Amino acid sequence: MSIGRVGRVLAAVVVAGAGALTLSPAAPAGATPPGIPSKATAQTQLDALTVAAEGSMSGYSRALFPHWITISGSCDTRETVLKRDGTSVVTNSSCAATSGRWYSPYDGATWTAASDVDIDHVVPLAEAWRSGASGWTTAERQSFANDLSHPQLIAVTDNVNQAKGDQDPSTWRPPLASYRCTYAKMWINVKYTWGLKLQSAEKSALQGMLNAC
Repeated sequence: MSIGRVGRVLAAVVVAGAGALTLSPAAPAGATPPGIPSKATAQTQLDALTVAAEGSMSGYSRALFPHWITISGSCDTRETVLKRDGTSVVTNSSCAATSGRWYSPYDGATWTAASDVDIDHVVPLAEAWRSGASGWTTAERQSFANDLSHPQLIAVTDNVNQAKGDQDPSTWRPPLASYRCTYAKMWINVKYTWGLKLQSAEKSALQGMLNAC
């Protein structure tokens, strides 16, 4: 990835939280990462992405993407995202969320325990590695893993995030169908911003999700 593109991206920090509880019929204010593009902009960005065969996992380690880093005071990236995406979030002196409500747009569930909430990397770290990040510096990978300036980090139900793993949209999409349009726009924007490649099946899946917006 070029230094110029990294400069445009600049690292952001997020707080991952855990929270436990219930299902919400009427969705309260949900997680809203910054920089989600319009459908038209996402289409332009998707068209500009390079399609290539998926790279190797050789040499990959999550440790090569340092996270979570300190964002402000005692707050790290996870804690920052938990506060951003939650409602009525209360934190202690260490910035850990002690109460609040988190709506997970992936599945429509609402949680009141931060321990039930994961901070998802919309484009998973392993997926980024296979798509070009293997050639980045550790500093670039750290910026990517803690990017609060683009729609790369979002608070969601922990089990849903774990089910997603490192899959791309050709094999995994949010269970809540009404959120797939937004998910596709976020994924496309992150790959475009960071100069990552995508595979043919991945592009087809994203196009289908955009068409349904």
